[in-house]
Amino acid sequence: MPLPLAPLAGFALRYGMVAMAAYAVTRRIAPGRRDQRAEDALDALDEGLTYRREARQANATARFRRAIRLGEEGPGLEVDLSALGRLRIRRI
Repeated sequence: MPLPLAPLAGFALRYGMVAMAAYAVTRRIAPGRRDQRAEDALDALDEGLTYRREARQANATARFRRAIRLGEEGPGLEVDLSALGRLRIRRI
């Protein structure tokens, strides 16, 4: 029984194009840098959400921190998500 190659070729072409597009995007993105002041600010956030609004800007912070264990004494994983946000609008 012969193997039908037409459907497989379509899938291979589609996923090959997706892989090439992802590769091109990753080549164009500049590598990030680590700013220790920003790391310290994220570490100093309180857990939960906050929002503050002033005359010309709005600030928001969020932090979610949890420890997940597999079983009572099993291996664990700590998840720490932190975010700072600012929206500033000025008339120029």
